[in-house]
Amino acid sequence: MTLRGTRLGAIVGTLLAVVATACSGGGPSGPPPVELLHVSYDATRELFEEVNPRFAAQWARDHGGQSVQVRMSHGGSGRQARSVVDGLEADVVSLGLAFDVDALARQRQLLPASWAERLPNASAPWTSTIVFVVRRGNPKGLRDWPDLVRGDVQVITANPKTSGGARWAYLAAYGFATRHGHAGRRGDEAGTEFVRALFQRVPVLDSGARGSSTTFTRNRLGDVLLTWENEARLLLAANPDDGLEIVMPSESILAEPPVSVVDHSVERHQTRQAAEAYARFLWTPEVQEIAARRFFRPRDPEVLARHAADFPVLTLFTLAETFGSWDDVHRTHFADGALFDRLQRQREAE
Repeated sequence: MTLRGTRLGAIVGTLLAVVATACSGGGPSGPPPVELLHVSYDATRELFEEVNPRFAAQWARDHGGQSVQVRMSHGGSGRQARSVVDGLEADVVSLGLAFDVDALARQRQLLPASWAERLPNASAPWTSTIVFVVRRGNPKGLRDWPDLVRGDVQVITANPKTSGGARWAYLAAYGFATRHGHAGRRGDEAGTEFVRALFQRVPVLDSGARGSSTTFTRNRLGDVLLTWENEARLLLAANPDDGLEIVMPSESILAEPPVSVVDHSVERHQTRQAAEAYARFLWTPEVQEIAARRFFRPRDPEVLARHAADFPVLTLFTLAETFGSWDDVHRTHFADGALFDRLQRQREAE
């Protein structure tokens, strides 16, 4: 056989081998890639930019080199939940509050009502709280919640109808007033009067926490920003020349933003194994460390201890002990025609 014929035979043999391997399900390309859509709230953008490549690397090590891509969607928590209810096929959601995940079960049965029982800590891999961000030198002397409703203070916060962080801020303010009184009132009367006075001082209601941060920093509106603790720390890091300062109030609310697989979507997409692994991955020491560096309060006690200096101690009251269930909160405060809507109509009429 000529040299040319030998080479041709070798090439044909190689091609046949590749075809045979491909037909048997293997091949140089490896297992087919997996794609997940993760729908989350505003304040987690930087966190998951760091987490997702770590998960992809871990998944590839554990699954024969199979690639997984996690696509992200961010926005106000309530608006994100509505998008999923309306048809956005998220494989995983991590939202600002449990009520927004409950909506997926309640309105479309996209996941079971018992979703929070499937992962530790009621499916909240970390916690946060609401703090104040003020201008250089804190010219208005804002130290605690009562200071926000005196004088000519202008407050920046997002819309509680669309933003999970804004709901936590509203509840932190209301809860403080019910616990300590306001304007000679006690209990719910104090809470109602306090949030009425607070939101009278809000010039614009952005749809999410990141929009409010932009309003405060780039647009230079307001004397104080109410926001997630992690968002406040990111703002200071991103705007080092603005002289922003964080004020920790004496009390605030324990915020527990949860995560869940969306069963309806993972069954349709055949992504359950990857989606569940991704959700569990958030409790690993590696991700807990990332969360702490991004100023979310980790659940892992060892990680939290290593970062204790980053998380000042303050009194944190829970939603359950102050308000009851999320259903109670929604019915009383945030449903159409409930207290927040009534206060807004009253403001517009004045």
